[in-house]
Amino acid sequence: MSGGGNTEYGRKRFQRSRAHFTDRITADGRDGWPVEAGRYRLVVSRACPWASRSLVSRRLLGLEDALSLAIADPIQDDRSWRFTLDAGDRDPVLGIRFLSEAYDRRETGYPGGVSVPAIVDVPSGRLVTNDYQRITLDLATEWTALHRDGAPDLYPKALRDEIDAVMADVYEDVNNGVYRAGFATGQAQYEEAYARLFRRLELLAERLAGQRYLVGDTITEADIRLFTTLVRFDAVYHGHFKCNRWKLTENRVLWAYVRDLHQTPGFGDTVDFDHIKRHYYQVHSGINPTGIVPLGPDLAGWAAPHHREELGGRPFGDGTPPGPVPEAERVPASGRP
Repeated sequence: MSGGGNTEYGRKRFQRSRAHFTDRITADGRDGWPVEAGRYRLVVSRACPWASRSLVSRRLLGLEDALSLAIADPIQDDRSWRFTLDAGDRDPVLGIRFLSEAYDRRETGYPGGVSVPAIVDVPSGRLVTNDYQRITLDLATEWTALHRDGAPDLYPKALRDEIDAVMADVYEDVNNGVYRAGFATGQAQYEEAYARLFRRLELLAERLAGQRYLVGDTITEADIRLFTTLVRFDAVYHGHFKCNRWKLTENRVLWAYVRDLHQTPGFGDTVDFDHIKRHYYQVHSGINPTGIVPLGPDLAGWAAPHHREELGGRPFGDGTPPGPVPEAERVPASGRP
């Protein structure tokens, strides 16, 4: 999710930017960035669905000690994501006040937006990648030497074609679809995005009515990418982005599916509803000029039984759940159901 230009949200046609810095951190270091414990820092906002994918993957794979974490303030200013949650308004490891400083060290005068997730090389302070589509796939496949014992296979080779196909549809109509609806500047644009979003959600509900997870009988990358949009649906997309045919709580299958994932270690323990709501409602001033953050929805239902285990499935395959959240990374009570 990019920073800057916030007053333009809702006033110009939405177009998702492609990642500009697409270097990969790999086991063989072919792009000059070898996998190495402690070398890199993952910068995220808990508000951003694209960054939240990497939070879930990092937890499930047990990479907390290998890949350190910086959490940006959910409220950006025009200088980008900022580290005002940290002492002295600076990231304690990188020593910078704004994520844009790491971008500048990589490419002076870079004209694009400053987005999360981003991975920064700690020794040089330079951005390595902001490729939100690739980062989590590489965490699953290139960082295997640093995975915890019992880490799940989130991108199994035998299922990759099916996972890729499902993720492509989810990306176009759901992950991106809510933004195309929310940032539409004309009625026709909005209605097209709205129609495609809800048609895709209905198809996904049909698929998930008889199986616990999107592909195969275990959690995969496809579930992570759908979860990070669905978990925000009632809190921000239903009202703020006008995606209001129905609330997620009114769809029996999808509401049970997202609760199942939310209650799975590694998913819900990365979600901060306070950060999510404050970011969307206070940063998108072109859509919500008053900056008022709604008090609802009631979050009590997230802990309700989902009964999805009756469909079978093995959440972590032959692996095991991740351990407890590191104390420094626990979501504050204000952000939890």
